Amino acid sequence: MTTTTPGAALQALMADLKVLTDIESPSTDPAAIQRVMDVIEGWARDLGAETHALGGGTRVFRFGVPGGAADQTAEKPVLILTHADTVWPHGTLEDMPWRVDGDRLHGPGTYDMKAGIVGLFHALRALHGQWPRGGVTVLLSPDEEIGSPSSREHIERAAHDSRVALVVEPPVADTHALKTGRKGTGSYTLTFTGVASHAGNKPEEGASAITAAAQATLDLQALAQPDLGTTVSVGLIRGGSAVNVIPAHATLEIDLRVSTLAEAGRVDAAVRAWTPHDPRVTVRIDGGLNRPPFEQSEGTLALYEQARAVARELGFDLTHAVVGGGSDGNFTAPVIPTLDGLGAPGDGAHAQHEHVRLDRWPDHVRLLTELLRRV
Repeated sequence: MTTTTPGAALQALMADLKVLTDIESPSTDPAAIQRVMDVIEGWARDLGAETHALGGGTRVFRFGVPGGAADQTAEKPVLILTHADTVWPHGTLEDMPWRVDGDRLHGPGTYDMKAGIVGLFHALRALHGQWPRGGVTVLLSPDEEIGSPSSREHIERAAHDSRVALVVEPPVADTHALKTGRKGTGSYTLTFTGVASHAGNKPEEGASAITAAAQATLDLQALAQPDLGTTVSVGLIRGGSAVNVIPAHATLEIDLRVSTLAEAGRVDAAVRAWTPHDPRVTVRIDGGLNRPPFEQSEGTLALYEQARAVARELGFDLTHAVVGGGSDGNFTAPVIPTLDGLGAPGDGAHAQHEHVRLDRWPDHVRLLTELLRRV
């Protein structure tokens, strides 16, 4: 990793980010993700980290953690959450090449969240081994973009072994706003089985799975309570075999977002209690809440106020927001104070215009550095 201080970091930040961006790492390719992780682990070892590979591809790097994670008498460390996977398939760099346009650096996976990882390691380097009390644990996930199925257990265990969590996902798009809350996320798949019959000759003998799916769409989307932050959206629906056949099969997929566990419980109970209007149609319901809500807490707001004070000293103003998308911070927030959005400013997560704001990025690296000194 390039030796530099965050105050003079822009060119070094860009050079390190290009190394990670050039290794395309879609969530579907564990080998590519491991190549990104190998580079990052090299940076961690250069800083004297104790490194470990965990089950499912997650890696953990410990900096100045006394006695390791098993020492229950030691001060608990600061936990920092990162992920190496992106939503972009192989070949995206051909259509979305790395490029700098004024104060914007474009490229797949830059804003979400390879620039956050690079900024973190520049911040760690700037500490010169003067770790915060209890040290620092960095957890690097291979599957955040697909809901963290293999890393969730490691994240939750690390939260119980830590005193606060910092997440280097990017700030709110095109702002200096950190994230002090996130909606919980979930999904359901409903599979309908009806009775096929000829649509012209004997329609009355059929029981339409598509009709049941349409009724479920209307009934279940009506569970939304936007004023409470609850959204229920059917995003995919499939069914039928031919236009002249009463359809015997259909599926629909639902996206759920909730701001509180109480709302998650209400919606989940209603989804599971739903039954087709036609008793000849059966339904199987799979899925549920994937990430719990990241509810604002006094501890999280206190962390934000610390960060805000540091930003003022550095000459810029921070704000904060609760956002709809989930992150691995959703798993730590129910356990310990969690502050999200400490990565690189920019815009375009999961979009063609994904970019990092070069004019703002060094300030946020300095912010993270100072926050680590004081937290």
